[in-house]
Amino acid sequence: MHATVNWRDGLVFEAKSGSGHAVTMDGNKAEAASPMELVLMAAGGCSSVDVVSILEKARQQVTGVQCEVKGERADAVPAVFTDVHLHFIVTGTDVAEKHVERAVALSADKYCSVAKMLEASVNVTHSFTIKTDGENA
Repeated sequence: MHATVNWRDGLVFEAKSGSGHAVTMDGNKAEAASPMELVLMAAGGCSSVDVVSILEKARQQVTGVQCEVKGERADAVPAVFTDVHLHFIVTGTDVAEKHVERAVALSADKYCSVAKMLEASVNVTHSFTIKTDGENA
């Protein structure tokens, strides 16, 4: 894997992945997400891919998966993440709690490369809620 990051102006950068996809980053968060916000998004995205894949293999009738990611940072420089919490909201019909619990645990303990990399120095935790289709939050 590889990526290229080019400075546009101010604290705005354009990053391009080796697979040809681009994302904008902004150190001031005015024009785009900051690099640290992208770390949270990457953790949520990586883990969500796992959860959806595992639930689909378990033949669960899932119609939606949302991952809310919260990160706490150190007060000192560098302001690294000290805690990251991923909360999954799984929506569907007759979705079994045991399958969601298993999917979240497998992602956390085995499959999510981003979370596994972060947990070397960050307290990474997970939780979930199951909603039935048509149910309000």
